[in-house]
Amino acid sequence: MGVFDFLKKKEKEPEYDITNMSVKDLDQGFILDYDMKSWQVKEVYEYDWGNNNFSKEYMIDSGDEVLYLSVEDQGELFLTVSKNIKMRKLDEDIIDKTIKKERPPKKLELDGIQYYLDTDVAGYFNDKTKGTDDWEELVCWEYYNDEETLIISITQWGEREFDASAGKVIKEYEISNIIPSGK
Repeated sequence: MGVFDFLKKKEKEPEYDITNMSVKDLDQGFILDYDMKSWQVKEVYEYDWGNNNFSKEYMIDSGDEVLYLSVEDQGELFLTVSKNIKMRKLDEDIIDKTIKKERPPKKLELDGIQYYLDTDVAGYFNDKTKGTDDWEELVCWEYYNDEETLIISITQWGEREFDASAGKVIKEYEISNIIPSGK
């Protein structure tokens, strides 16, 4: 040990057990298997929904497809995978109608399937990948089909900026072979 070694910054120990990885341990650069493909976590997002309710979302990339893996842990793990869709695919006037009525529609149709409004919540978003603590306000509406196996999310960012995603609810066992990044 050199004289000044104590001044060197120690590397932060991982907050997970490498022998027992779970989706709650995911971080940027991690590799995971889902739907018979390997995916890399490209970006990590945090959401604060108030009342000590937080969730995370991971942009995962398989090389030929990009999905978003949402992870909520409120005593029970709730996972969805989705991909971005065009708002006009839901209704060509959905943005104008939502702004005019000051609320989203109660039901939507996508690819012949009916979805019903389940959650209407305001919160804050932080892109953890950027390494900053810049939280943005958002409003999110979640719609589910009758069986609650499929989901559509609409997010409003500010006055007129909206985005949408569609996907499905999955079980934790569908995510496997999680490997930490080599950082």
